[in-house]
Amino acid sequence: MLDKISLENILFLDIETVPQHKEYHELDDDKKMLWEQKTQYQRKDEFTAGEFYDRAGIWAEFGIIICISVGYFTFKGNKRNFRVTSFHGEERQILTDFKSLMETHYQEPYKLLCGHNAKEFDFPFIARRMIINGIKLPSKLNLFGKKPWEIPHLDTMDLWKFGDYKHYTSLKLLTNILNIPSPKDDIDGSMVKHVFYIENDIDRIITYCEKDVIAVAQIFLRLRGNALLDEQEILHV
Repeated sequence: MLDKISLENILFLDIETVPQHKEYHELDDDKKMLWEQKTQYQRKDEFTAGEFYDRAGIWAEFGIIICISVGYFTFKGNKRNFRVTSFHGEERQILTDFKSLMETHYQEPYKLLCGHNAKEFDFPFIARRMIINGIKLPSKLNLFGKKPWEIPHLDTMDLWKFGDYKHYTSLKLLTNILNIPSPKDDIDGSMVKHVFYIENDIDRIITYCEKDVIAVAQIFLRLRGNALLDEQEILHV
């Protein structure tokens, strides 16, 4: 039961990723061949490997993390706050700082990570990029040998499925049908590469990522039957 979980024991998160290089031609010959093979099924005959490279950010082997935003609840008496912060900069430092947060404040088995479609994307992407960067996995992402009920992850898309494994619902759709203020009022995922590499506007991406974290927390509250956060309860730190 979701209402049995203490909100203070959950770290809500979202990541933003981009292709490892600005342009396809920056890949070496081996990586070009591997990219062509990796994406052959998705591209079919509609796109060349070069034309498809804008989407490289969705694969951990060819993309990098440029921002991890997190949010967590705090309670003082009857006062509830949701604190949001972000890690950005060089990828290895982002991952190192995020690992430090987990090991310092979310090490206990009863503490959980939560995202939207995070079991399929965010969690494995972070784990793969940590391994690629030579960073030892923290316990919350090291799933080797763990039974399904031992995995400390929550996923709002998974919760919304109610066992219907073929059902995909986007964050934007879920916020809409649950009457939650939409986080998508500026950019969307398809624009992140352009904003990062062309506009060099990481602050805009951070804002976008943090809004997604807030939206995930709002969905979780609605699934529990709790009151939604209002603006005064959200703190950017």
